[in-house]
Amino acid sequence: MPSLFDKLWAAHAIAETEGGATILAIDRVFLHERTGAAALNAMAAAGRTVLDPARAFVAMDHIVDTLPGRGDKTLMPGGQAFITETRDSARAAGITIFDVTDPDQGIMHVVSPELGIVLPGLTLVAPDSHTCTQGAVGALAWGIGSTEAEHALVTGTLRLRKPPLMRVRFEGILAAGVTAKDMALALIAAHGAAGGQGFAVEFAGDAVRALPMEARMTLCNMATEFAAFSAVIAPDETTLAWLKGRRYAPEGAMWDRAVADWAGLVSDDDAVFDREIVMDAGAVRTMVSWGTSPGQSVPIDGAVPEDAADKPLAYMGLVRGQALLGVPVTGAFIGSCTNSRLSDLRRAAAIVKGKRVAAGVRALVVPGSSAVKRAAEAEGLDRVFLDAGFEWRESGCSMCFYAGGESFGAGERVISSTNRNFESRQGKGTRTHIASPEVVAASALAGAIAAPEVSV
Repeated sequence: MPSLFDKLWAAHAIAETEGGATILAIDRVFLHERTGAAALNAMAAAGRTVLDPARAFVAMDHIVDTLPGRGDKTLMPGGQAFITETRDSARAAGITIFDVTDPDQGIMHVVSPELGIVLPGLTLVAPDSHTCTQGAVGALAWGIGSTEAEHALVTGTLRLRKPPLMRVRFEGILAAGVTAKDMALALIAAHGAAGGQGFAVEFAGDAVRALPMEARMTLCNMATEFAAFSAVIAPDETTLAWLKGRRYAPEGAMWDRAVADWAGLVSDDDAVFDREIVMDAGAVRTMVSWGTSPGQSVPIDGAVPEDAADKPLAYMGLVRGQALLGVPVTGAFIGSCTNSRLSDLRRAAAIVKGKRVAAGVRALVVPGSSAVKRAAEAEGLDRVFLDAGFEWRESGCSMCFYAGGESFGAGERVISSTNRNFESRQGKGTRTHIASPEVVAASALAGAIAAPEVSV
């Protein structure tokens, strides 16, 4: 019997090719300013047009400046052309653009769910590897290249081979203070950064069903760091309550019809998976990375493994057996498509309220969207962070990745709520430890990697 992924695939399959691939219908295409112009300009140069402009969107998120009062700026050398060309080509194509100063601007994987652009049962593609984030609502979402984006825009289809299926079940109850970020890092640490190579992953189990929507997005987001093709979570009452009333969600009778249809978006009891992993949710601990891959992560009160490879040790400036707690940091970053939503900011603010960032630490908060920023400010979270010594920024990807613009410096050690800790990911020579927003907040206050206090 079919899995959830099988059902999503079958609902969008148009035809099978002689080579064994499938032509799939694509419901939504999202672009961003770093690669969007390439797809749109190539399309225009070939004399082609967007099949259905209402189903295509552009977000200015990757290289836009996040400094207050940024206007139409970027610190990336040559980056202004990316913004201008993407804007002009998107307008010419007649597709919706969430521009730099638009009240709906933000990281595409934050904006799309919060506006209800992505919905259960849809297919959504974007030239960004973390598009799988949006599978948290029960959609089939995955990252593509610019050429594929052009094809999807023009034809409303893509050709691809059906990936093998994996189910990852987190069974049991998470301990107090353990987050979806910790679940993702624990999975990747246990099974390797290539453990999900090429699989379509369904996250399931008691602990996943207990997660609020924004935490589900964090978990699906990091399927990319597990090398998965995509990730999905079956929609349920939590999903419906979160989506109802959002701008692009159906209304009235159409909502009722959609809900009835979405009820079938669940794996059958006897669904077959090519691989299954069962994780004990109660055994998951607060995690932090020590190396240059998300798989090189340990519980925060643990140590660098004795069998750690030489190269990541040398880059990170650590030694085998060294405890992670107390390792000094000079930077702290809360943001990215992984952990920049309102719930993330609330949890971090609760830790820093009434306290101060340690001397010598540069700490930043970058909301995932302008809507998140406004909501946080309405609750006074911006004042909490500013009073504690954090910078409070405009929304965008910011220093999740280094593209030649703003960065942390060479040799700086940063604790970050992002999804990648590769060499020079946040700046040339910058050493990045990835963790939950709570760990980032606690570490910023301590001036060293620190575990947050847990309220039971």
